[in-house]
This record gives sequence, C-alpha cells and structure tokens, in this order.
Amino acid sequence: MVSGGSPGAPCAVLVGADVGQDHPDPQLQELTELAVSAGLRPAGLSFSRRRHIDPALYLGSGKVAQIKEQVLEAQAGCVLFDASLSPVQQRNLEREFGVPVWDRTALILEIFARRARSGEGKLQVELARLRHAATRLVRGWTHLERQQGGIGLRGGPGEKQIELDRRMLEDKIKQLQLRLRKLQRQRSTQRRSRRRGSQLQVSIVGYTNAGKSTLFNALTHARAYAADQLFATLDTTTRRLWLGEGLTAVLSDTVGFIRDLPHSLVEAFKATLDEAVEADLLLHVVDASNPQAEQQIEQVQQVLREIGAEQVPQILIYNKIDMLDGPVPPTRRQVAGRLRASIASFDVSALSGLGLDALRERLGELAHDRLLASDAESETRAEPAPGLAAQAAASAGSAEAADRQADSVHPV
Repeated sequence: MVSGGSPGAPCAVLVGADVGQDHPDPQLQELTELAVSAGLRPAGLSFSRRRHIDPALYLGSGKVAQIKEQVLEAQAGCVLFDASLSPVQQRNLEREFGVPVWDRTALILEIFARRARSGEGKLQVELARLRHAATRLVRGWTHLERQQGGIGLRGGPGEKQIELDRRMLEDKIKQLQLRLRKLQRQRSTQRRSRRRGSQLQVSIVGYTNAGKSTLFNALTHARAYAADQLFATLDTTTRRLWLGEGLTAVLSDTVGFIRDLPHSLVEAFKATLDEAVEADLLLHVVDASNPQAEQQIEQVQQVLREIGAEQVPQILIYNKIDMLDGPVPPTRRQVAGRLRASIASFDVSALSGLGLDALRERLGELAHDRLLASDAESETRAEPAPGLAAQAAASAGSAEAADRQADSVHPV
C-alpha cells in the first residue's frame, strides 16, 4: 500500500511497467508525487516487467485483471499509468476498469492546469491540453466514421460530428496561438531592452522540485512561491540580483522539467522557455539528495537540447546538501562531466544559505566580465570605421587646402 495525499482526496491506483527503460522506477515514487500534486491519494500500486507492450491494453490481460481487483478493493476513482497510452489503449482500459484512466501526459497536463496563475500560463496550458485532446479526438471517434449517411453515400452523422469537433478544436487552437504570439513578441521586446544594457542575464533551470524557486528567493530576497511539490510554479519570475560594487544581474526562475515532458507542453511554453535560450548563463539546479539525481541531470539536458539552449554556458548547483549525510556522491558529479566538459559546480543549501556566498562571488566575477565586454562593444561602435575615418580626414585636408588657396588670391 502506498501513502500520500490528503485523506479526503479521491483514490487512485498507480500502474507502471519496465519495458526496457534505462532507469525504471519500481516504487513509482515520481508517479506518486505527481498523483499527490494533482490532488489524488495513491491507494494501490502495480509494477511489472514486460518484453513488449500490448497494443490493445498496454499490459497483459492477467495483469489488467489484477489491477481491476485493486480498483474495486480500494474503491479508486481512477487509474494512473506511468507511461503514454494510445487512445485505443486508454479506451479499452477504461472499459475494463470502469473508471477513468490517465496516462503520464494527461496527469502532467492536469497539474499544470492547477498550477497556472498568470494569464499567459493559463493560455499555454490550455493550448497544450487542446493539442493533446485533438490527438484523442481523431481516433476516439472512429466508431462513428463507419456510419453510413444514406443509399450510395459515404459519411453520415458520425462523420459530420467528428469534423465539427475537429474544426472547433482547430479554431480554438489558432485563437490561442495568436494570443500567445502577441505575448511572445512582448517578451522578446522586454528581453531585447534588457540585453541592450550591460547586465548579466541568468536563468535558473532544473528538474521540478529541485529547489529552483528557493534558490531564486535566497539570491534575490524575493518572495516567489516555493513549496516541496512538483511544478509548484509555472510562471517565469524575473528580479534584479545585486552582486556588490555596482554590479547587477537579471535572474529569471523558469518552469521545472521532468522525465518524458509532453512535447505539447514544450511547444506551448516556448515563450517562457525562451528565457533560458536567450540567457548568458544557466544555473542548473540539482537535488543532490535525490537518488535519481544523475538521471534528472540527463533529462534536463535533453529538454535544453530540445529547446535549443544546450550551448548556453552552465553552472551546476548541487542543492539540498543539508539533507546529505556526507559530501555529494562522486557519481552525481561524473554525469555532469560526461554531458558537458569542464562544467563548474557549487554545493549549496538554498534553504539554509550554505554555500551561497561562493556562488554570489562567482556570479559577481561573471557580471564584471560582462560589464567590461559591454563597454568594449560600446567603444567599438562609437569609433568610426577606418575607411570612413580616412575619408573624413581627406575631406578635411582638401577643405583646408582650398581655404588657403582662396586666401592667397587677391582681387586686382
């Protein structure tokens, strides 16, 4: 029996399978955290190993029957799968269990919908959910596509209904895309105005619940919402970071990443994730106390590659060292070396402040370098091009010679 969630929350049975993943999670720890974040109470767990996935039920019929017994015993209101299900698999499983079935993508989308606070965040989540629903609509209505409309004619009421629903979804998606493009242009304008200055642009990235917002608050003395839960914050928060001696940086706290982050969410949150793409530096926060830290580092790097931010310089922040019995295990440092050569790292506790002074000092050095580079660029732009300077000097010399010649000519 698993535990977690509030006592009055709806019960859910959690299901996972090892079908050859590099890092299976037999205890379904992350799925449990996702369920609690979605307002559910895990009441049962089923994990199995399979050589291949059943195209109709994802699992074998025997395992499905066992899970059905768990659903009845726990009086669960839904079943959660730690995988992406096809529309056919989802529909068949719901018939077998008699309760709604959510796959990993639907569960993450549900959490994002609960966490979104700003207007932009809500639009991004709605767009991702509609795109996900569109994939379910096409195949979910295939039983109606076979209906006949009349003698000698193809296409009856069912086919008209699916076309109507598809058109409504497409129209709604286009409307949301237009509104998000407008917000994206506004964000781009804000970023350009910040980049015109000499300030260092820093974005905090990392796996969800690694302590990004806590680090953000500790560095900037802000009051951004931070909690020990997955996807506590979705909206990007930006503050000025004072580094002493007249040096400042612009620090942005971005949405957290997770394993198998739905592509529709990555696309929908492009305007938000562009903060990382356009940054001068990424602070990659890692939960050093998590046994899956190495895998989480790899997952974050994968998302950074997907959004085009893999070449942005990084500093690895091993957070929550106050929860370790000793130093950060060497294996968790080695994975960073495999992914990025000579990547710098700092051991900190954002909650207690341990190690933050050294991090601030390093950020101050980088901000100073950025200031010097900006001043050099300004001087270069202020100086006229060599060719133009020579032309100007020649023109000035010709003008002086003409004046002297005019002075030497006297009227008779």
